Amino acid sequence: MKIVDTHAHLYLDAFDNDLDDVVVRARAIGVEKILLPNIDETTVSDLKQTVDRYPSFLIPMMGLHPTNVREDWEQQLQIIYDELSRPGYIAIGEIGIDLYWDKSSKERQVAAFERQLAWSIEKKLPVAIHSREAIPEVIESIKKTGEKDLFGVFHSFGGSIGELKEILELGNFYIGINGVVTFKKSGLMETLENCVLENIILETDSPYLAPVPYRGKRNEPGYLSEVVKKLSTIYRKTEEEITEITTLNAYRLFNIDYYK
Repeated sequence: MKIVDTHAHLYLDAFDNDLDDVVVRARAIGVEKILLPNIDETTVSDLKQTVDRYPSFLIPMMGLHPTNVREDWEQQLQIIYDELSRPGYIAIGEIGIDLYWDKSSKERQVAAFERQLAWSIEKKLPVAIHSREAIPEVIESIKKTGEKDLFGVFHSFGGSIGELKEILELGNFYIGINGVVTFKKSGLMETLENCVLENIILETDSPYLAPVPYRGKRNEPGYLSEVVKKLSTIYRKTEEEITEITTLNAYRLFNIDYYK
């Protein structure tokens, strides 16, 4: 099987002691690419150093995460944009709006998000969107900035059926599915009955959101096999069919062949 983990933070200190082993385990289940979204200006160096250890296997994104948007967000974005102007970045991410942790910062989150959406149009790169408790606001910003020219993924999707339909109606966005689909109370299994496999890409969000039976532990790309098993049950397809379709989706969205 060939698998793409489209969202993992392997440059965080959770992997300081065993990154080589993590990579070995990922490759053992068929992971052939792992995409690494940035968090903010302080993580750029660690991101680049980690990618340099496994060139072509790890591919970076560049963006400013919504929960890290500070009052000096314009200065933060200048650093991010300067870095994004260097070659090698596969997407703009992780960007978006998060109203779960802090609603008081909504105005600057939206401003920073829309600025980065504009970069996507300028550079013709996909976006990896964080939308926790903010899917309607994210869709509003996409439509405001230019939905016909924007494309990407709603990372770690956990919204309602109605929100799923609104996302799919945009026409150019995929749904990122990770370990949450294995959680009994998530409701995601039922929601995905309204989404064809051709609209899904796989991710882990490592080190977060480990799937059952690893829930509560550090997540890693090798655990994607559990996500594949669950999707195989949901869609009544073989695991090979699940990985073939979702990997093709990932290659298409992120133009991965260009980064080989």
